[in-house]
Amino acid sequence: MVIASHVIFCAYGFWLPNDPRGSWSDVVAAWELLRFGRATTTDTRRSVAGAQHDIQQRRLAKRALKYPHVSFTGTQALTISRGFAKAITESDYRVHACAILPEHVHMVIARHADRTVERIVGHLKGRATQALVDADWPKGRPVWAERCWKVFLDDDRDVHRAIDYVNQNPIKERKPPQTWSFIHR
Repeated sequence: MVIASHVIFCAYGFWLPNDPRGSWSDVVAAWELLRFGRATTTDTRRSVAGAQHDIQQRRLAKRALKYPHVSFTGTQALTISRGFAKAITESDYRVHACAILPEHVHMVIARHADRTVERIVGHLKGRATQALVDADWPKGRPVWAERCWKVFLDDDRDVHRAIDYVNQNPIKERKPPQTWSFIHR
């Protein structure tokens, strides 16, 4: 039985549907991206972020987006955390780990009796977006990519491994460790 999920959700423009390393998308819906190729689906459960690919091609695709791709500042990450905290309090979610990185977020979220993890992520994104808009995010500029990537965790070892992975992510990106008041150990 699923007891938690490790979720990753991306800032707008971080991981494109036709990323040469693969994606969870099966269609490229944005006309401006279609010239860079069809959707590149992957079914692996392991990260493909380090796979070799044409970095220049990926950069060109990002430049072709309708809006500039999003990369959060430290101040924006703090604002996002306040939005997350609001959603977590509103619906009593149990978040075991969270890393807010410049272009994506990792979380380990306990199973919730009334909501799917996809709905929880939507709620978190919504409250974070509201917090950013209140702090002068440009109106009409997207914040998040659609959907999320998720791995269902069905035993305590998997949960602890995912927590460790999430907690190490800022360090891998040469950023300080993150501690958030909404984390439930």
